[in-house]
Amino acid sequence: MTLDRWMLAGLLAATLFLFLRGRWRPDLVALVALVVGALLGLVPHDKAFVGFGHPAVITVAAVLVISQALTSSGLVEMAVKPLERFTDRPLALLAGLTLTVTVLSAFINNVGALALIMPAAIRLARDSGRSASFFLMPLAFGSLLGGMTTLIGTPPNLIVSAFREDATGEAFRFFDFSLVGGLVVVGGVGFLVLWGWRLVPRRESRFGSAELMKVGPYLTEVKVLSGSSAAGMTLAELAPDDVQILAIVRGKRRVAAPGARQSIREDDLLVLSGESEAIEKLAREHQFELVGHMPDDEAVELIESKDTELIEAVVAPRAALVNRTAKGMHLRRRLGINLVGIAREGARLKGRLATTRLKAGDVLLLQGAREAIMAELSDLGCLPLAAREITLGQRRKSVPALAIFITAIVSVAAGWAPAALAFVGAAVAMVIARVISLGKAYEAIDWPVLVLLAALIPIGGAIESTGLAGLIAEGTVALGSVAPPWVVLAVLLVGTMFLSDLVNNAAAAVMMCPIALAAAAGLEASPDAFLMAVAIGASCAFLTPVGHQSNLLVMGPGGYRFGDYWRLGLVLEILIAAIAVPALMLFWPL
Repeated sequence: MTLDRWMLAGLLAATLFLFLRGRWRPDLVALVALVVGALLGLVPHDKAFVGFGHPAVITVAAVLVISQALTSSGLVEMAVKPLERFTDRPLALLAGLTLTVTVLSAFINNVGALALIMPAAIRLARDSGRSASFFLMPLAFGSLLGGMTTLIGTPPNLIVSAFREDATGEAFRFFDFSLVGGLVVVGGVGFLVLWGWRLVPRRESRFGSAELMKVGPYLTEVKVLSGSSAAGMTLAELAPDDVQILAIVRGKRRVAAPGARQSIREDDLLVLSGESEAIEKLAREHQFELVGHMPDDEAVELIESKDTELIEAVVAPRAALVNRTAKGMHLRRRLGINLVGIAREGARLKGRLATTRLKAGDVLLLQGAREAIMAELSDLGCLPLAAREITLGQRRKSVPALAIFITAIVSVAAGWAPAALAFVGAAVAMVIARVISLGKAYEAIDWPVLVLLAALIPIGGAIESTGLAGLIAEGTVALGSVAPPWVVLAVLLVGTMFLSDLVNNAAAAVMMCPIALAAAAGLEASPDAFLMAVAIGASCAFLTPVGHQSNLLVMGPGGYRFGDYWRLGLVLEILIAAIAVPALMLFWPL
């Protein structure tokens, strides 16, 4: 092995190690790998940043904007409405929800599709008397399956298409992925709906968001006695960080989620949330009489009003709240949002909520002004677990949104325009047509994903140019000399599956595509089947919650634990491999 190969192999090993450690964000790891690779001469200096203008990266950004535009138009939510009739038939409801998210994921960002369906799924689960855990894992897996069926379904498909264009001069077309991906989806979704649901762990109703809404035991009512030092003080002057005042009852008047400037008077009843020790200390200091806890329905009635509501929300991957605290983010003072409860891996957390570091997948119970809380949640990167009403304005937006999107798909499928140009044009058209504002369009772009892709693309080129890909592929080529070609495809597919369970699926595709091309060259075969094997494998991150954002997104609301995924995921991956390998040989002959 030459020195360059040794250095690149070491760099890749270090990159994978940092990905798995999870101490640094994946986009930062990719940037460090790119800079180190350029300094070592593994990536030419003039090629180090070409990834930021790569068509695949541009297309991913455009598709994210289009996904958000379709979401804000209300088009997707209208597709979920008919499923409400199946609340008394859980298996039919599971089939309808899974098929819906699978189809949506073929055309919009799969995490976005899941985020839209998940609130409806949780609401319908409650209506049907089933635990949300029965539905959410199949939904997450369905979103991954749907993404593998079209060019824009998932970023790895765009990356695979770009590698094919570099190798052969022609990219994959829009529906080329549907040949094998469609069969995999039929088999995968059929398995999930007909039998796989039996492998989904059941979490009892005491876990997850159902328990989170039981606020009574976690709230304390106190009375401001005559002569209290708190009389005349504002909430900003009174309340410490570890105690929240969720409501003030003054005679027949009730103020839910009072503002920081709200004053306190004698004989007020205060509804407090916080550690019992902190509340008792506050009561001693200011002459409050501890009235005690209250029934759950009474507690909810006190802290909600026509202008104030309790809402459950999931902390999304890469949200602003991840690894931050409510106190550090100044949720109450800056945004007027009270954190009432946190559920993690199905259990409600105890202790000081204000200083608890939040994780992706946590379910939060929040109190705030009805008009502002949704907008604030969007800025924080949280997904509300509540159904949104579809307004007339949204319905009007759905027609131009759908027309623009279909035009872009037809343009790419017919070969009239390359994918990057067609979808950037569609994103711009949706802004001009006011389907989405320019500000929301920029917010819709997942910048860490783009940076990750842009930084790894030159690394992928180095894997090929240094000959490391050929060296790794030699074992595969040797296997092809003693075994049928389908064995080589299976090894490549399973290897990509394994890698995508550990690191970002786009990163897995970037690393495996050069190896796939080298294996095809060594066997003197067409690269198409090998690249398609990488595309399928990169979308099969079913074994862990960290393999894909969709898996992590349902972890909190479903009450799942880290080890819950592999039972269903392993069987599903074996089934996909059994379907995909023959389909690859059939549709993409070597």
